[in-house]
Amino acid sequence: MDLIERAEQKKKKEEKASSLVERAAAKSGPAKGMGIGNPAARAEGRSDPSSLNPAQVEEKAPSPAFRGIGQPGGASKPRPVDGAESEAKQPAAPESAFEKAAAKSGIGQVKEGGGLRPQGETANEPKVHVRPGSKPTKPVSVGMEPKGKTTRKVEEVDLVALREAGYITPDMPPNLMSEEFRIIKRSILLNAFSKGDKKVENGNVILVTSSNPGEGKTFCAINLALSIATEQDVTVLLVDADFSKPEVLNRLGVSGGRGLMDVVADEDIDLASCLIRTSIPNLVLLPAGRQHNLTTELLASERMEAMAREIGSRYPDRLVIFDSPPVLASSAASVLALYMGQTVFVIEAEKTTEPQIKESIGMISACEHINLILNKTRYSDSNKKFASYYGYGGR
Repeated sequence: MDLIERAEQKKKKEEKASSLVERAAAKSGPAKGMGIGNPAARAEGRSDPSSLNPAQVEEKAPSPAFRGIGQPGGASKPRPVDGAESEAKQPAAPESAFEKAAAKSGIGQVKEGGGLRPQGETANEPKVHVRPGSKPTKPVSVGMEPKGKTTRKVEEVDLVALREAGYITPDMPPNLMSEEFRIIKRSILLNAFSKGDKKVENGNVILVTSSNPGEGKTFCAINLALSIATEQDVTVLLVDADFSKPEVLNRLGVSGGRGLMDVVADEDIDLASCLIRTSIPNLVLLPAGRQHNLTTELLASERMEAMAREIGSRYPDRLVIFDSPPVLASSAASVLALYMGQTVFVIEAEKTTEPQIKESIGMISACEHINLILNKTRYSDSNKKFASYYGYGGR
């Protein structure tokens, strides 16, 4: 009996060993993993024995969840996988065909935010995006305006203040001073725009100066410009070239900015960007600009010569007036005279001496055509009745 019992126990142990895995799987319940193990086991509703194998679990990681697109078993769109590990396994591909070719050939490297960084470019250097078939553009410097363009608004000239200060204005009735400046400007216009032999070479570029400060040269330059601005076929550019004491813009009530000296000293500044349009249609202003310790040397440079030639020849109907420093007070006037076709020399009556006049005219003798204006006179000829005819009421 003991032999039979031992045989039955041995048989039971073998059966127990063969179904140990199945009983353990049945005890643990159906598998909760998705996409792991034998599909036939999932179809029969039984647990998959391979899902309990630790080696299989380590080799096959759980697949990411899928969006509910399409029918089960059909094509589904995977959800993006985040994390540093997924980025290491799946490197980002170049975004465009040009970047793919560049990455393949090694001519550039993909930088943060897309695009390519040329070889040799550092993080602190400006990043230039180069597209196929195009050339990189040069960045515009801060504070600079494009050449040939000006964004300045039209400045309003204070005509009331000018009239109260004794200047002539386009809207005032004829008077003694306006008639006198009409006579002065007529001979200047004839020299500048006459036909044939009477025309003066470069005669539309005019220098207004005097021997000493306070003789009225700026007063005469502004009045001459305002009188010429009333002409129907002529425009006038008034340049404040008295760099030590610029007064033109202040007397006209116009705000300043970059001017003549800035253009001469810096080749990147264009002259057109410094011109100021005014409310008087035919009047344009050019400020003096910043003061410079090499004013005379810059005015004697080739750039100034070329600029003076360009100013005089750009517009055939323009008259250019330079209000320069006094001849005996600054060497700039004698240098500016080299580029002028005509000079208006202002003399203060009963004050400027004859030796001063001769010395000053000798210093600006590079300009052959010199016109004299006697300013601040108290003598009045009884036969001179400008503006009194037909009740104009001169003063």
